[in-house]
Amino acid sequence: MSAENQILIEVFPRYIPDQSKPSAHKYAFAYTIKITNTGTIPAKLLSRHWLITDANGKIEEVRGEGVIGKTPYLKPGEAFTYTSGALIETSVGVMQGEYTMRSDSGENFDAQVPQFTLSIPRTLH
Repeated sequence: MSAENQILIEVFPRYIPDQSKPSAHKYAFAYTIKITNTGTIPAKLLSRHWLITDANGKIEEVRGEGVIGKTPYLKPGEAFTYTSGALIETSVGVMQGEYTMRSDSGENFDAQVPQFTLSIPRTLH
């Protein structure tokens, strides 16, 4: 990725107890993601690709256009924040993925989402 195409991704996951049902192996998590264009030219988010892995090794792959129905266009220095969720069968799991972006120069590039952990708080184990 060139210096002009730089995207910073920050992730803030949390457990949602009122949407979870541990007795049925359903654990709900929300995650807020902040996408910041730290490059020198504008870029638009086109699509997402996720790998969600639970503690049993079950992997769910998710692909789709945009995020939460939007394809944000970010000028240098601008950020877009959204919240979404995941439902897994174990009390801990991990997510990772990438966003496909298109810069104003017409170049497509991937912005990597660093792996993050979905885990219920220790006080709830």
